[in-house]
Amino acid sequence: MKKAIYPGTFDPVTNGHLDVIRRGCIIFDTLIVAVGCNPLKDALFSVHERMEMIRDNIGDLKNVEVDSFTGMLVDYLKKQQTNIILRGIRTVSDFEYEFQRALTNRVLNKEVETVFVMTSEQYSFLNSTLIKEAVSLGGSVSLFVPADVERRLKQKFKDFYGKKVE
Repeated sequence: MKKAIYPGTFDPVTNGHLDVIRRGCIIFDTLIVAVGCNPLKDALFSVHERMEMIRDNIGDLKNVEVDSFTGMLVDYLKKQQTNIILRGIRTVSDFEYEFQRALTNRVLNKEVETVFVMTSEQYSFLNSTLIKEAVSLGGSVSLFVPADVERRLKQKFKDFYGKKVE
């Protein structure tokens, strides 16, 4: 039985992330979407909120689990008794970054394998930072995230600015 970990911050989950999840669950018997707690990143949403948004949008996928982790990914892989990491690649610059991460993980644990999935072309330019910026400036991101995620984003920025974000 092949189990893979799809790690990320997912702040928030995007249609691009969901595309990788849906494609990954076809490749692997079990896919764990692992929401990372990275002390170097200031997340807009709590880990609980990020996990909830993912769960709300993958309910039809029976072989996908959502979890969170702190610390080193290679340690989390051991805990989950797998050595496979799933990562989505959007651009050449993503590949360079992910290639370095994959090699680092292999140095830390020579058993670790990283499987790269090319993101579908309609999501190749998406990233969570751009989405948060668009919403903070009053833009619509309905093409880039599920409706419930867009609502949560608007609420967060309403709470942040103290006014309604259209």
